[in-house]
Amino acid sequence: MQTSTAVIFEAIAVETLGVLNSSANSLLKEIGYKISLNTGESRQVSFLHQCISVLVQRFNAILMHDSLPTTDGAD
Repeated sequence: MQTSTAVIFEAIAVETLGVLNSSANSLLKEIGYKISLNTGESRQVSFLHQCISVLVQRFNAILMHDSLPTTDGAD
């Protein structure tokens, strides 16, 4: 017997300055709370926000790097 699982896809919009849309913020709070229940670590929501912040910074660094001209003169 198979059980069906409900899957919800939620778009998460993050601005370059790190502002999350309200539904993404609610989703992260809910996920962090559920992780906290399993791990006993009460700071999971903060950890999720920090991970997203690091991802945005890495992506911005890649975009900046890729926009610079190459040193060998090739386009």
